[in-house]
Amino acid sequence: TGEVYSKPDLAIIDFSVVTEAETVSGAMAENTETMNKVIDAIKAQGVEPKDLKTTYFNLYPLYEYQEVECLRYPCPSGKRILVGYEVQTQLQTKIRNLAKIGDIIEGATTAGANQVGDLQLTIDNQDELEKQARTRAIEKAKTKAENLASQLDVKLVRVASFYESSYIPFYGLEKAMIAEGGLGGAVPAPTIETGENKITVTVTITYEIR
Repeated sequence: TGEVYSKPDLAIIDFSVVTEAETVSGAMAENTETMNKVIDAIKAQGVEPKDLKTTYFNLYPLYEYQEVECLRYPCPSGKRILVGYEVQTQLQTKIRNLAKIGDIIEGATTAGANQVGDLQLTIDNQDELEKQARTRAIEKAKTKAENLASQLDVKLVRVASFYESSYIPFYGLEKAMIAEGGLGGAVPAPTIETGENKITVTVTITYEIR
């Protein structure tokens, strides 16, 4: 197993707008207007349009259950009454300037995002780091094979098979409600500590011996 540590250089976070209204058109209009404000606030922090993606949209009716007055047995069942509609839109945002994570969260929630979460701190270009971890793993495997061959008084002839697996963790923050009910309002910018990510590559090498 080879390991390499590196500071993340990319944050991925979801901003959601949830709105309710008595009509479909009302819920859609309010949701669209608010999400457009959120997008404008995020772009104002330097996030490019290519790093913004709508990943979820849902519209569904809202019902209330009303009991029916019972004057004699058997009592009739209650009624399900349509009271409105809820619209949910989710915007996935890639943040390349990690120093602005807190400011972007503050700006988006102030603009009206009322759900924020699924923050992932990752590495944009992982190929070179995986290559470094793989090299370390192979060197360790070869050294161990050579030591075992010496102890067993056998010779390594050739590599019969090779298997590799890698693990690059995503450090995340679960989705959380920023504001109960309506829009966000002013929210202080949180401090986000990025730390380091560990890239792990495990190799299994089978040698033919004699």
